[in-house]
Amino acid sequence: SYEIELSAHLKSRGIHNVFHTSLLRIHEPNDNRLFPGRMDTQVIISDKEAMADLEWAIDKIISHKGKGRNSTFEVVWKAGDHTWLPYHEISHLATLKTYLDALGV
Repeated sequence: SYEIELSAHLKSRGIHNVFHTSLLRIHEPNDNRLFPGRMDTQVIISDKEAMADLEWAIDKIISHKGKGRNSTFEVVWKAGDHTWLPYHEISHLATLKTYLDALGV
C-alpha cells in the first residue's frame, strides 16, 4: 500500500489517502480537449448530505423541451458542458426554480 498526497478538497470529503498498489497507475495528465472539466471537486460521495453539495455543478438552465413533469432541461455545468436532464433529476434544485421564475411559471 502507498500513502499519496491528496488535495485539501478530497481530504475534506473523507477520501482516505492510502491505496493498495493494485489500484495505482502511472499518472497521465488530463486532456482538457477530450475530457473538459475533470476536477477533484466532482468526486461523488454517496451519502445524502454530501449529495446536496453537488448542486454546485449546474451553473444554469438555458432551455427546455416538453411540458410539466415530462420536460427535459438543457443545463450548463460549471465546467462548461451542456447536457439535457429530465425534470425528475433536477426538480429539487434551486437552479430550476430560478429558471422557472425567469419564465414566469
